[in-house]
Amino acid sequence: MRLKQERAGIPPAPWLLAAAFAWALVWAAGVQAESADKDADIQETILRQIEAFANDDREQAWAFASEGVKRRFGSSDVFVAMVREAYPAVHQATAIEFTQRVPHGAFEIQVVRLQGPDGKRWDAYYRMVMSEGDWKVAGVRLHPAELGI
Repeated sequence: MRLKQERAGIPPAPWLLAAAFAWALVWAAGVQAESADKDADIQETILRQIEAFANDDREQAWAFASEGVKRRFGSSDVFVAMVREAYPAVHQATAIEFTQRVPHGAFEIQVVRLQGPDGKRWDAYYRMVMSEGDWKVAGVRLHPAELGI
């Protein structure tokens, strides 16, 4: 009987703390998995668009553009011509390295280190938006990459 009384006297706080901690671990694992899925989906979209440019597949490259980009350029021909002229490192990338993704609420910025056809390295800041369940490229800014020491 005495054992039952001692168990009955244990406050529920340690059990609640343990349960809360376990729930937090499960939640954190879910958030990490969701983040990894988002990284993979965004990176796949960017890679597939770069592949489409490399293969001169205008319609496929256009398919990865956001509605805003499509309204601005009007057609795949105009869009691809602009990318070819203004963004040769994107149009003809010879090396691609994904560095970091930065969430911004309604959109995400994915930083990609690119090497252009001339051998110069660039940091490309891809603005990614979700549209009807798919990630789309809403814009790209290029800056010369800092190569360090």
